[in-house]
Amino acid sequence: MLSLKFCTSAIVALLILPWSSGPLHRLQEVFSEPRRGAISVAAGNDLEIIRVRVIADLLEPPVEETAVRDILKAMKPDGSWPDINYQDVSRTGFQHSRHLARMLDLARAYKKSNSPFHGRQDVKKAVSAALDFWISHDFICDNWWWNEMGTPNWMINIMLVLDTDLTEKQKTEGLKIAGRANLEGFGARPGGDLIQIAGMLGKQALFRRDETILEKVVSVMANEIRITTGRGLQPDMSFHHRVDNVISTLSYGLGYATAFSYWAVKIRGTKFNFPESAVRLLIDYYLDGICKSMAFAKYPDAGARNRDLSRKGTLNPAGVELPENLLKTSDYRREELEQVVKIRKGEIEPELTWDRFFWDSEYFTHQRPGYFSSVRMHSARNHTVEEPHNEEGLKNHHLGDGSNFISVSGKEYLDIFPVWDWQKIPGTTVVQKPSLPHWKEIARKGLTDFVGGVSNGTYGAAAFDFKSAHDPLKARKAWFFFDDEFVCLGSGISAESGYPVYTTLNQCLLDQDVIVKTKKDEVVLGRGKHDLSNVSWVLHGGVGYLFPKPQTVSVSNVTASGTWREINHQSASLTGTVQLDVFTLWLDHGIKPAGAQYEYIVLPGKDKAAVDLYSKNMPLEILANTPELQAVAHRDLHRAEMVFYEQGKVRINDEISLSAASACMAMLKANGKSLEMLTVSDPSRKLNHLQFQTTAQAEGSGDGWRATWDKKEKSTVIDIDLPQGDYAGQSVILTFVNE
Repeated sequence: MLSLKFCTSAIVALLILPWSSGPLHRLQEVFSEPRRGAISVAAGNDLEIIRVRVIADLLEPPVEETAVRDILKAMKPDGSWPDINYQDVSRTGFQHSRHLARMLDLARAYKKSNSPFHGRQDVKKAVSAALDFWISHDFICDNWWWNEMGTPNWMINIMLVLDTDLTEKQKTEGLKIAGRANLEGFGARPGGDLIQIAGMLGKQALFRRDETILEKVVSVMANEIRITTGRGLQPDMSFHHRVDNVISTLSYGLGYATAFSYWAVKIRGTKFNFPESAVRLLIDYYLDGICKSMAFAKYPDAGARNRDLSRKGTLNPAGVELPENLLKTSDYRREELEQVVKIRKGEIEPELTWDRFFWDSEYFTHQRPGYFSSVRMHSARNHTVEEPHNEEGLKNHHLGDGSNFISVSGKEYLDIFPVWDWQKIPGTTVVQKPSLPHWKEIARKGLTDFVGGVSNGTYGAAAFDFKSAHDPLKARKAWFFFDDEFVCLGSGISAESGYPVYTTLNQCLLDQDVIVKTKKDEVVLGRGKHDLSNVSWVLHGGVGYLFPKPQTVSVSNVTASGTWREINHQSASLTGTVQLDVFTLWLDHGIKPAGAQYEYIVLPGKDKAAVDLYSKNMPLEILANTPELQAVAHRDLHRAEMVFYEQGKVRINDEISLSAASACMAMLKANGKSLEMLTVSDPSRKLNHLQFQTTAQAEGSGDGWRATWDKKEKSTVIDIDLPQGDYAGQSVILTFVNE
């Protein structure tokens, strides 16, 4: 057995010596991260190769000398630390994670070859005492996660680093604690945790040098990379952790992808390799699910988050470890992965364009080189938001009520949440109650079926037959996305409550001036709250909000205050007062509105001159904004997008009209009188078939559709079969070739 010291030294040596054949080549295979196309070594050495790779990874973080000295100085003779409350094992407490983290810091400091503490007996004695203290108390938390995941993960990492420096009792008792992460435990359920628990079991196998367990672990992980309609990876490339069908792509779904990619690299080039099909599906999920839930494939979208919003730093830009790991495992979609890495490193500008609706999660994203936007909704098919597990996300009641986040820099909402007015979430229409209901009442089942989106991958729209799960409020809300702009429409806004109803256009960090254009003049607003009439447009933070008809609006640009503790009861939550400058723009529909409406156009990435120019020459026309029909036409793009809440007809221009025989969503592109493309969907997920009639000329047929032009009637009838089962709600795209 090679000592860990020799292993680390060998790795360093390989980095500075030139490549050659023979013994050095052999060491390269044993100690380095696997290279694509590397030749597999003898099967008997495969486990050891993986074990050394994992240990090298655990030793990789730098040793912070000052921090280690402080840990050693503060430690009590019994191996504990005075600043940790060891008595509080509650779901919101459990400061014991600090003890576990310090043990790993000490183990790394002792074992890492270039550490100033390398081989020092006082450090070995300290980490051994800390480990004995933990083993003697065997701390159990009221939250199962710590017992089956958090603590076992720390424990096996510590044991892998210390390895032969552990006593027999520490090995035996430590494995018992680490072994609580197992495939028979409560937490080993599909949906994110299973694959991470399997990874912890894999580390146990490495410590035990047990190939049989490792083979089982790899098989379990590979089988988890699959499409399901239960917990896990959904057909639309979103992720569900629970059966409430709430989007979890950037929480549990990110952990799922991270764990798999980590092990894919560690076992690459050995007999334990993952099947290529599993690797490819994971890459698809990463690029089409995770990255498309992020602004510029880099900044996590608040609309795809849940209780995570109550944790500081949750919207920090993503790193490159995961995509770089995927690049080490396969050539599949390599250029796209390399593009993500370069964007995240700041090496290239994010010239990205996409439009995607995740029909399994009622979540919509739209990306252009200059901006990103999202819409989050709920329906009778899912819950409004995630439960406030472990007393986090305590004001998330309205997060799923049509939230519409807008990002130009990606930093508009960074750590704003302690000071947020949670009844003014961007995009939502909400009854302004004196206070939110108790946090135990946050998650509710959605109440309506007609919720969905239509998308051809580049353009799209989202529609929300909204009925509040918390208040006597209903509305028809829709968003229509193009290139330089998107349109937000609301109609039929009605409420039975003694409090006013607001639609919030945005609430974000204040960034420079707020400029308002009215019929009379153009002003830069001073600090404060402003109620303004006859407003044509508002500009803030590089985003313009344009009103086709002069509008009365409310603007606030003030310093807001709050605490993380108000939205997160975890002991690690910060208690000090947070003060931030915040911009808020909203519309007041009054008390008990009956059939109120709104119309506004969002112009991201624009300066004052561009917004003013656009307002004088709008390429858009709002064709309808009623409870029965909402539709927008873009003249420059020759496109129209529409939501039929019931069967109906819309005139798009002097030459083209479109009739729908059923409630649906549709999007068309025309060239003169000829129809070039039609994209449709069924937000209700109840229909098998759609039929349209249009004055645009089109003929053709394909798999599940037919378009017939009647020359005498000068109209086209289009019949379309809709996706069923797991793909109900997905868009159908028809392309016509006009001769």
